[in-house]
Formats: sequence, C-alpha cells, structure tokens
Amino acid sequence: MNLPNKITVARLFLTGIIIILLVIPFSYFGINFPKFDVNGVVVELHYIIAGFIFIIASVTDFLDGHIARKYNLVTDTGKMLDAIADKVLVNPMLIILSANGFIPVIIPVIYVTRDIIVDAIKMQAASKGKVVAAIKSGKLKTATMMVGLSLVFFYNIPFEFIGIRVDLFLLYFACIMAVVSAIEYYVLNKKILFSNNEII
Repeated sequence: MNLPNKITVARLFLTGIIIILLVIPFSYFGINFPKFDVNGVVVELHYIIAGFIFIIASVTDFLDGHIARKYNLVTDTGKMLDAIADKVLVNPMLIILSANGFIPVIIPVIYVTRDIIVDAIKMQAASKGKVVAAIKSGKLKTATMMVGLSLVFFYNIPFEFIGIRVDLFLLYFACIMAVVSAIEYYVLNKKILFSNNEII
C-alpha cells in the first residue's frame, strides 16, 4: 500500500473516532465530558475534540490526492478508497449533527441524496467504459461543506458572538453546489448514460 492510500485509510480511522465520540452514550459508562461557557455559548468538549479531528481528516483529503498526483502514485484502489473515505467523512457527520439538533435535517437529505444520484451516474458511465472526472462545482461543494462542518463542531465561534450563522450559510451553499454539480454530471454524461437507449 503506497503512502497516499495509507493517508486515505488514516482518514477512515479518524472518521471512526469522530463517530464514536458523537454517537456512543459515554454517560452510561460514567464518563461525562465537561461543558464550558464561552461568552454565553455553551460548548461541549467532545464536540471540540471531534472538530479538531475532523479538520485533520479534512486536510488528509487534500494531502493524499496531492501526493498521489505529484509522485505518480494514482491507483484504482486509491481512487476507490478516496471516494469511500470522502463520503464516510462527511455524510455520517451531517446525519449525526442533524439528529443532535445542530443543523436542519434538510441539509443531510439534500447532500446524501445528491451523492446517491451522482454515484449512480458514475457507475453507469463506468459500466460503459467511461471514467467520470471530478468537476469544479463538486470540488467547491466538498470544500465548502468541510469548512461549514468545522464551524459547526466549534459552535460557529467566533461568528456566533455577533449572531451570524456562517456555518449554516456555508452548509446551505454546499447543498446548492451539490445540486448544481449533480445536474452538471448528468448533462455531461447523459449521452453515454443513454447510449443503448433513447437519448434525452
């Protein structure tokens, strides 16, 4: 396993730690994470820890691809692992944060649905011998979502002190870009998707 793939696997491991921090009911085992009042904003320590880990994991998303391209270490296995790691990093966070009341439920609904649609397009194109490349709107969607989620983990501080929900703005913008990129993927690939059927 080359270095970029190891970094990708590390991202999956870090994601697992975040999920454990946010999902396991530690209080049942007598473990209670402290809470802090930061200028009127009640902050729970395990979300801050999860936020730092999320940022590190997000950086690895850039790092593995950069190293793979720079040193010609791009492999099919790496592409598959990277795609899985990206979705495992973001989608469970959206679902968990929504379930815990941090973000509106419509955000994970839109984002996860988009991923399902785009993955279906990519699989259909791949079955006909075409590799669907990443597009700018998709990359912008991912970057914006990661920054927005990082702010959510840190309770939108410092913007929360002035009453501006930058975290939600970024998440909604990411959802808009998710829809835009899904449409672009369809338009760019519809000919090959329907190459054996009626092209619409």
